[in-house]
Amino acid sequence: MARTFLSLIALGLLGIALMTSNRSGESTAAEPAAKVLRHVVMYKFKDDLKPGEVQQVVDAFAGLPKKIDTIIGFEHGTNVSAEGKSEGFTHVFVVTFRDEKGRDAYLVHPAHADYVNVVKGRREKVVVFDDWTAPQ
Repeated sequence: MARTFLSLIALGLLGIALMTSNRSGESTAAEPAAKVLRHVVMYKFKDDLKPGEVQQVVDAFAGLPKKIDTIIGFEHGTNVSAEGKSEGFTHVFVVTFRDEKGRDAYLVHPAHADYVNVVKGRREKVVVFDDWTAPQ
């Protein structure tokens, strides 16, 4: 009986140890705190836009991380896919935030509003897609 009691205590302690290690170390996929929020923006620019006008958009967007402190990561590029399925979208921008609060602060930030004024007359279509991902 004493042996069974000790086995139950050992199992209980093991369970507590496993739960504690999960909270302090590894996180599950359902825990947004363990992930970052990516804000993906894709543009199809107007056909009559000059390359310099497109570059102004790229430069303005690329300048936002220096102006908005909730941005923790930024990447951008142009489509190089050989599949031919881009639907005319040529540029992608990926802005990374710690959480929704950071993204929400970015969306109303005056620097973002200034950027939107640069791009809004130059794009034919825009796609915005936000997703949670593990930090890299």
